[in-house]
Amino acid sequence: MEELSPWMDLAELPADPPEMRQVCAECGRPSVVCWCSSLPEVPLKIKSRVIILQHPAEEKRCLRTAPMLQRGLAEGKCLVFRGKKFPQNKHEGLADILRMSNTILLYPSKDAVDLETVPKVDSEENGYNIVIIDGTWPQAKGIYNNAPILHGIKQVKLLVKNKSEYVIRSQPTDGCLSTLETATEALSVLESVDYRSTLLQPLRALCCYQLNHGAVIHDSTDFRIKTNTYPRRLGKRLNKFLKEFN
Repeated sequence: MEELSPWMDLAELPADPPEMRQVCAECGRPSVVCWCSSLPEVPLKIKSRVIILQHPAEEKRCLRTAPMLQRGLAEGKCLVFRGKKFPQNKHEGLADILRMSNTILLYPSKDAVDLETVPKVDSEENGYNIVIIDGTWPQAKGIYNNAPILHGIKQVKLLVKNKSEYVIRSQPTDGCLSTLETATEALSVLESVDYRSTLLQPLRALCCYQLNHGAVIHDSTDFRIKTNTYPRRLGKRLNKFLKEFN
């Protein structure tokens, strides 16, 4: 036992605390993957407002784009409301916004019109409240179905041919965009200003870093199915979703 005593003494020593990665105080990302340096030097003062209805599960994702939009736009130009049902008492001011005549909802319903056909914005006085549902397609559909107030809002859709630049995350189809890309595309169309080169820089920086450190480019689920490279059998929900978008 005497021979073991030094080892017993060592066993009782407290373990060194794990080395913690430095985290950016602004974006909450580890410093090595912080995208803050890619934000506009001065947040953009757009003429419209972006209203994000965010599913709670989306807030927990580490690779999300809504914070990039919030930081890239001037104060008050991007409002985020979280929940599964809208509006609730905790969503101060949201009900009034959703009832305004200049509010539009980006949602591909059967009644949605092409965003290109909507009158363009030339001043803050005729700017829009652009409502975007932030979540997966099933989550977005659930939020829409559970919010009757959304059904009465003018609904618009983006008809884009370009693929999402969010290449480190799989999209259902090639026409699906991240929240940041959706808002940027809508603002560029409605305000006749190309915001893409400025607002999308944080997303490009994030994807570039991830790809340089082992991440791979993700093709859309629809593309992989059409090219017979999708690794598993289609479930009923995914099959139904793809039929709705094709």
